[in-house]
Amino acid sequence: MKKKMMALITTLSIALSMTACAGSQASNDNSQSSNETQESDVSYIKDKGTLIVGITDFAPMDYKDDSGQWIGFDADMAKKVAESLGVEVEFVEIDWDNKILELENKSIDVVWNGMTLTSEVTSAMECTNAYLNNAQVVVVPAADADKYKSVEDLSGLSFAVESGSAGEQAAVDNGLTYTALTSQADAVMEVAAGTSDACIIDLLMAGAMVGEGTSYDGLTHTIELTTEEYGIGCRKGSDLAAYINDQLKAYYDDGSMEEVAKNYGVQEAIIAQ
Repeated sequence: MKKKMMALITTLSIALSMTACAGSQASNDNSQSSNETQESDVSYIKDKGTLIVGITDFAPMDYKDDSGQWIGFDADMAKKVAESLGVEVEFVEIDWDNKILELENKSIDVVWNGMTLTSEVTSAMECTNAYLNNAQVVVVPAADADKYKSVEDLSGLSFAVESGSAGEQAAVDNGLTYTALTSQADAVMEVAAGTSDACIIDLLMAGAMVGEGTSYDGLTHTIELTTEEYGIGCRKGSDLAAYINDQLKAYYDDGSMEEVAKNYGVQEAIIAQ
């Protein structure tokens, strides 16, 4: 009798143990499935009624007109995408070093500001296809331009760069001495003021900010240190990047992308979508 009782208890214990394991496994599977299922960013943006765009003051991509409104190639394209979503657009100036954190915290929905597609960016964000070509160039006083024909000529100069930018990386890669500042615009002002010998900024920005007919006609750009491509950054795993890709292709195909680009002189930099 005792043997039968012990056998019954053992059988019940095994059965309960297997049930518990199965329940735990199911719970783990459900938890994993829940973690893998991400909220649609497109739906999230539509529901809240606003596309929040993280930017810096960066002509000709994002900058303010005389009335204080954000304009520029990127700003105008972001407005078109917001309109296609049926939402308002809001531009928020961010610290470029914190762009990934701003996305993850949902302080912004997208980084749309002439962002170079570096390995760091593409590994931390869901990025769109490249849409503009660019380069990192050296800006110096026009009177000194003939002195600088190669990277070797730059040795000993003090540079200003935007912190966390492709320009800063170019300075590092070429062993240049530099000071990191908040924005590319600040870097240009350093050179104009004589506080730095030179700066490294985006070619598209240099075309809009320095040289004849600009606010910095005493400066010019010389050596191209890198060639690169711009992309738009969304939260990792976000469906917004694919949505923007579709919209950019439509704007490229119907010619409206080129129309906007011509307003800011960047039409030659457009990449076919």
